[in-house]
Amino acid sequence: MVARSSSGLRVLFWGGVGLAEGRVIAHVGEAIVLRTWPFLEADLLVSLFTREQGRVKGVARHGMRSRRRFGGALEPMTVVRATYAERPKQELMRMDAFEIVWSPMSGAVDWERMAALQLMAEVLEEALPELAVEDAVFRLAAAVLPEVRVGRVGLPAVYFCLWMSRLMGWMPELGHCVVCGLDLGGGPVWWSATADGVTCEDDRRGGSVALGAARVEEIRRVFRSGVGELAVEDWPAAAELLRFAVGLLERHLGRRMRCAAALWGVPPPPPTLGAKSSRQGS
Repeated sequence: MVARSSSGLRVLFWGGVGLAEGRVIAHVGEAIVLRTWPFLEADLLVSLFTREQGRVKGVARHGMRSRRRFGGALEPMTVVRATYAERPKQELMRMDAFEIVWSPMSGAVDWERMAALQLMAEVLEEALPELAVEDAVFRLAAAVLPEVRVGRVGLPAVYFCLWMSRLMGWMPELGHCVVCGLDLGGGPVWWSATADGVTCEDDRRGGSVALGAARVEEIRRVFRSGVGELAVEDWPAAAELLRFAVGLLERHLGRRMRCAAALWGVPPPPPTLGAKSSRQGS
């Protein structure tokens, strides 16, 4: 709502707080912390995926020291109620305080679970442009996060990556060969990390990988069912499905997902969820 003060100055009312137009605009809402970087002395640069504004970046003043305002809420993939503010024509927001709604540190931790959470953060950071509202993606991440548990990370990671491709418009049609149009229903398909679509065996490209009929049906189940329903089942082929799901994302993002290899049998040194990257993201 917009009103005028007694002096004639136009004032914005946001969440019950009056703010002079052209000055600071306050925001309070649900968000997911994606990454943090050291910034100046005790400050942190924060990449935040908000429900109402999409992905934003801002500075948490004294973020390395202030337990009262941030506590453990700056760990990547923590769901928070974020209080932050923006000034017109300034690129970085001012991060004021985060209240934890859900924390990845509230459950048991091992390197595989940390790698799955970091993969989700990496995909969101790379796939989402700044200030683009993606409510469906936010709801996807919020639903999958609690299902990523020690000893049970494969299916949630597959679910998240496949649905990200679908929501971004990158999921290929699995029922027909993209080259000849052959109906592939009930049979295997061949996919390549260097080309769009899937093919029949006769039209497979060099370096293509077969995805059996059972795996194709499991992918269709992912799109028909909730993550909580599927996560309680055993998914022995989760690594194979994850290679396909991550391959789709890497093709369209134009870069490798650094954390993915740990999820299909190549364990790196145990990653630290709160580790700071030296890369100053775009």
